[in-house]
Amino acid sequence: MSKIDLNELSSMQYDVLKELGNIGAGNATTALAQMINKKVDIGVPHVRLVDFNEISTIIGCEENVMVGILIMLSGDVNGMMMFLLDEAIAKNLVNILMGREDDSLNFDDMEMSAVMEIGNIISGAYLRSLSEMTNLKIDVSVPMLQIDMAGAILSVPAIEFGKIGDKVLLIETEFDEAADNNETISGYYILVPELESYEKILESLGV
Repeated sequence: MSKIDLNELSSMQYDVLKELGNIGAGNATTALAQMINKKVDIGVPHVRLVDFNEISTIIGCEENVMVGILIMLSGDVNGMMMFLLDEAIAKNLVNILMGREDDSLNFDDMEMSAVMEIGNIISGAYLRSLSEMTNLKIDVSVPMLQIDMAGAILSVPAIEFGKIGDKVLLIETEFDEAADNNETISGYYILVPELESYEKILESLGV
């Protein structure tokens, strides 16, 4: 039985979780910049613990079509992580990566593979930084890709959510991608460790 109550975290515990979110998002941004071979600046990530049913409101609307990459976590940290991008933003990243322009929001097989690789690299960089900071072993599953309305995508982790915890760690990021259109790329990380895993993470950092 975990001693952690996410509704009663101390200010220090909460600050540590927020800092983990900040550092993880920074590492993910570096990985994204290397992948698309462009300078990418990151704004200050907005990190917070929220009830799962608040997420769709925070990201805009349940009807928004988004790209979701879901990864299951095991080892010292059990749970799941999802990375969400707006469909149009994902398409823009694919165009940059593949060196072409395609205004269609349809993804062919090659583009789907590129989206999967983008999500895999960004999420992997985040989780590697978490593992390095905590000295905890984090094994990851093969990523699962879904392009659908936000409500439908979130229903997948929602089924498991009740088994895992009371709240999720939501990291909202803005990547300022230095392309000709100066488009701002917004993305969301949803980290859902089991309560015992939160305890391990905080204990590993002496909190």
